[in-house]
Amino acid sequence: MPYEEAWDLQTRLVEARRSGVLSTDMVLFLEHPPVFTLGRRGGRENLLVSESFLERSGVPVVHVERGGNITYHGPGQLVGYPILELRGAGLGVTEYVEGLEEVMIGVASEFGVRASRDSRNRGAWVGNRKLGSIGIAIRHGIAFHGFAFNVNLSMEPFGWINPCGLQEVGMTSLEQELSENIPMDRALESTKRHLQSVFGLVFRGITMKALKPLMDGTGDNEGP
Repeated sequence: MPYEEAWDLQTRLVEARRSGVLSTDMVLFLEHPPVFTLGRRGGRENLLVSESFLERSGVPVVHVERGGNITYHGPGQLVGYPILELRGAGLGVTEYVEGLEEVMIGVASEFGVRASRDSRNRGAWVGNRKLGSIGIAIRHGIAFHGFAFNVNLSMEPFGWINPCGLQEVGMTSLEQELSENIPMDRALESTKRHLQSVFGLVFRGITMKALKPLMDGTGDNEGP
């Protein structure tokens, strides 16, 4: 899903959750076409290539309200956007972010990769290489944006930036750490399990068709 389409979807779901039209929390799982995103702190100064190079590459740059600095999204990266009412979930902001880290660390471990936290920047790290990133925003007490976990994506565009505004660090993926391709559906199912375990969630699937009336404010208030 194109980044800006997913951003609009999140915004509409946050409003539906705030108004009560959407009566339950949800998580969007998706992949994006290549895109650089800037957080509240900006990050354009951490682009290492020229504007003309970016134009030729066809990779857009989008400035959004999530926390953090510049990062890259692309096919082969599992992105999770929880639309989560923090108070209802009994979570503070720090506890929530730490939970997202725990999810990614748990997924990595399930595939045989030893990841951990790093005081330099939120996310999941393998040594000096970052495996997963976190950037959230909160509106009306509802968290959105979320995490990006590198499964099988091309790492080349990360070399065009100082990822997350950090210098002299690398990025990595499950594929790079294991020297084998990990099917995205396996990574997704593992991520669902760890989200359920860490946050006590129970998932039920919902189609975009079923979501539409909830986002338009014409739903039946039962939620997905």
